[in-house]
Order: sequence, then structure tokens, then C-alpha cells
Amino acid sequence: MASLRVFVMFIIFLSSFILNIHHSCSLSSTCLPENHRALFIFGDSVFDNGNNDYINATTFFQSNFPPYGETFFKYPSGRFSNGRVVPDFVAEYAELPLIPPYLHPGYHDEYIYGVNFASAGAGALSETNQGLVIDLKTQALYFAKVSKQLRKKVGEEKAMKLLSTAVYIFSIGGNDYASPFYTNSNNTTVVIPYSQQNFVDFVIGNITTTIKEIYVEGGRKFGFINLGPLNCLPLLRRSINGTTIDACLKGEASTLARLHNNAFPEILQNLEKQLKGFKYSILNFHDVLLKLMKYPSKYGFKEGNAACCGGGPFRGDYSCGGKRGIEEYELCNNVNEHVFFDSLHPTESAAEHFAKLMWSGNRDVVDSYNLKQLFLV
Repeated sequence: MASLRVFVMFIIFLSSFILNIHHSCSLSSTCLPENHRALFIFGDSVFDNGNNDYINATTFFQSNFPPYGETFFKYPSGRFSNGRVVPDFVAEYAELPLIPPYLHPGYHDEYIYGVNFASAGAGALSETNQGLVIDLKTQALYFAKVSKQLRKKVGEEKAMKLLSTAVYIFSIGGNDYASPFYTNSNNTTVVIPYSQQNFVDFVIGNITTTIKEIYVEGGRKFGFINLGPLNCLPLLRRSINGTTIDACLKGEASTLARLHNNAFPEILQNLEKQLKGFKYSILNFHDVLLKLMKYPSKYGFKEGNAACCGGGPFRGDYSCGGKRGIEEYELCNNVNEHVFFDSLHPTESAAEHFAKLMWSGNRDVVDSYNLKQLFLV
């Protein structure tokens, strides 16, 4: 199964490169088109497209089994979805091929279109799910290796042009705040080792460090999604006192997410003043997701709260596929009607909704630039 998956992924990537070859010269050639833009991806399971298939992680942080991937790829692609995830759609809108996972064995040094470093379960803090995921610091180290390879391959000037015109997108921070609550199914008290504000400061500080490291390598254009209402995710929602949206918004993980979302834009505004050429985009993922949960029919969904795949209240047991310690699980009949595919992750349809807003959303949902504008400037 593993070898077949690698082969099929290689064919998909190869086909994408052939179909998109008019966008770029090869790295060994003497030119890059004026309008070429690469996409580099960092973060967690919302953006991970298969990196965790190639690390020594527990099944909890992998999705390499059915029914994951069955809607679009027809096999488990390593994405925590029934099909594509947000960066797949962003790449499509930017007229790029599918961006491969950095650890994919069939993809080594052709980074002209970008690469995906995201890892399910990863956090901005190295301590978050330590040893089981690729934390943000390590993702940044991988990017530094890519930058070095590009400079060696095409020279400083061409590499700097590619890196400075590329767009860097992030989904990070949610696991730092939510992971202490993942296994808390008995409403017991979870002790955070810092004050809430200090905790948020640590997380944002690590993200800021990574942004600056990428800037030093040449990165100038950054896109982010802020954090969703974490206690309202099916997995955490079943463990709080009260099951209404108002109740889950008051949960501690949701409170930490709001503190993060309030503080992070100010950090980016300061970086814009400090770093020449720095530009950014933030999708208000928190409010966008809440609207899908509260008014699913308004956006083409029927079920905004319960997951398609799982068990228990809201199908919040993290049992989709029966490989995480609970063999029994339920699977909905029409996945496109659901906002959540499993107890933590959006369906392909919901991911497409988020990607469209990231790409071309207005100031009601996107702060500063949208991604389409970032790709053009």
C-alpha cells in the first residue's frame, strides 16, 4: 500500500509539472518568467498534504488509511480530509501544480514551484507533540535548506528573485493551545504551565522568529489564517460543560485562540514597519468557521457541527478510519453536506470555501492583502 501510494503521488506531481511547464524554465536554465510565483507552505494538519506519512509518528497524527482521501484522490493521500486541503486550492488559483510535501521521497530539489513543510499535530512550540511531528522550528530549518539548494542551483540573484516574489502561507498555533485538551474527555481540569497571556506570547514569539528567519532568506509575502474557536471543534466540544456554540466559545482553548487572534495582527503590523518590503494577509478563519457552523445552509452545507466521520457526540471521537484506538466509527452518506470531515478537520468542500476567501476575500474577512493581491505584487 505504501509503495503504491508513493507511486500514485509521484504520477500526480509529474502530471502537474508537465501540464504547468509553460509557467517556468527548469532550474538549470538561464531564465525564470517575470510572472513566476512560488508557494511555500508551513503549519499543521489544516495545511499538511502528506509529510507525516514519512516520519516516525503515531497513527494519531497520520491519515494514511481510508476513508481519508477517497473523494478526490481515491486513495489516502496523507491529507486530513476526504479530498484536497486549503493549499491545494490556493495553488490551483495561483496556476501552480499541486505543491508536494517536503519529505516525499520522489521529490528532492526541484523547488521552483515551492514545497509544503506542514505537519499534522505541529505547533509553534517545539514541546507541542514533541517527537511525533515536524514542529515549526524544524520546518523553518527545512526551508533554509531549500533556500541554500536554490542558491547553489541557480545562483544568488535568481534564487533571491524566486524567494522574494514567492508567497508563504501558515496555519499554526492551534495545536499549541488545544493539544492539552485533546484527551480530556472527563471534564477534568487541564493545567497550563503559564498564565494565558504568557502562553500566547510564547507561541506568537516563536511564529515571529520563524517569519524573521524566512525574511532573512528572502521571503517578503506572508499569508496566515487565524485560529478557529478551538473548543467548538467536535473533538473538544464533547468535553466542555454545555454543548451550545455559546458554551464552546467560553472554553479555555477558545479563549486562548481569541487572545492569540487579538495579539497577532499587531505583531504583523509592527513587522511591516520594521522589515522593508514585508507584506501580509490574515484570513479571519475564526469568524468564517463560526458562520459555517451557525448557518451552514447559507453556504451550501447541511451540517455545521457534527463531523462526517467519527463516533460519539458530534462524531467527536477521533476514530475516523478505526486506526486510533477506537475501531468503531460512523461515516455520513454525503460528505459534501458537512463542514467537518473528522472530529478536527474540514471537508474538502469547506477547505475550498476557506481557500476562496484567502484568495480573493475582501476586508470583511481578510486583513491587509488577500492572497491574490500578494501573488500579483
